[in-house]
Amino acid sequence: MALHFTKEEFSNRKKNVLKSMKEQNLDALLMFRQESMYWLTGYDTFGYVFFQTLILDKNANIILLTRAPDLRQAQNTSNIQDIRIWVDKDDSNPTDDLKQILNELNLKNKNIGIEYEAYGMTGRNALRLNKSLDNYCKVEDQSELITKLRVIKSNEELIYVRRAAELADNALDEAWKYAKAGASEAKILAEMQRAVLEGGGDYPANEYIIGSGDNALLCRYQAEKRNLSDTDQLSLEWAGTFKHYHSAMFRTIPIGKADPKHIKMHEACVEALTNCVKTLVPGKTAGEVFDAHAKTFDNLGFNKARMNACGYSLGSTFSPNWMDWPMLYTGNPYVISPGNIFFMHMILMDSDNNLAMNLGETYLVKENGNERLGKQKLDLVTL
Repeated sequence: MALHFTKEEFSNRKKNVLKSMKEQNLDALLMFRQESMYWLTGYDTFGYVFFQTLILDKNANIILLTRAPDLRQAQNTSNIQDIRIWVDKDDSNPTDDLKQILNELNLKNKNIGIEYEAYGMTGRNALRLNKSLDNYCKVEDQSELITKLRVIKSNEELIYVRRAAELADNALDEAWKYAKAGASEAKILAEMQRAVLEGGGDYPANEYIIGSGDNALLCRYQAEKRNLSDTDQLSLEWAGTFKHYHSAMFRTIPIGKADPKHIKMHEACVEALTNCVKTLVPGKTAGEVFDAHAKTFDNLGFNKARMNACGYSLGSTFSPNWMDWPMLYTGNPYVISPGNIFFMHMILMDSDNNLAMNLGETYLVKENGNERLGKQKLDLVTL
């Protein structure tokens, strides 16, 4: 069994979930988020793309309902003892199997929380689930119950986060080594990912973002790969990943020669990041961190080029993306606390001049401030 945490750690997590359920007057919680299942039991899979749910009732019973391919996956990666299988066929409806389990647990006419905000909870699955539970029990959306517990990292989790940060640093070393005029974006990507995997890391929850030339202004992965020109710009967003815990970074690298505007944009990114770091302290809100970002860029004349969010929490996440709750945007009332992990990205996309500049780092919030987990320099590196 490949459990990545101690029995005491898993026990404490379960106790905290049960406590939150009691506070919300829930008799049971149906988990559909893979992040919740992994955090609570160690269950590690991508089988959540099909109907799959982990049931926890107020008496601490845990039952997993999944498909046959994930039976051994759950047995080998988790501490779940009771695993039920729903059978694939043309007219199969796994919510019928779920209702049988709920009946076993005497949950008819009881209060049940459901994680509706989950990638496996497709519209069709939600409709089938709601129809099955209509007039059976009281249902309420509890998508954030476990997410709010996961957002503060334990000492055991921080070991993995720090290792992920080391792997992210190693990946940047490879990018600097291979990013030069004539180099293939595919080669740069391959070497960055190799550094993470050979260092004992994992695939990230979403693709690394790479773009040069016009594509340097994109904030998402896309399939085109090109060779770098003699004078170019290369944007990279990636994460070191260890036991599914992420530590992300973001850079734009001028190739050949930095445009003078590149230099000014980088200086603005450093100033904005510095002001965000000063605000990312216990007691401040996520909205206040964003406001520090926005005020800096706006005062420097980059209002049109900046984004409407400047980062988000990181943790153990699964495909299709590594972004976690909460996000740093204006007015977000979430209060920053020790144990938070935030990736803060300063993004400038100047469409008028077709120039990009990005600078992003991951931080651990501590009692008296924060710690940048990456150790690489923030200087503008031209290759």
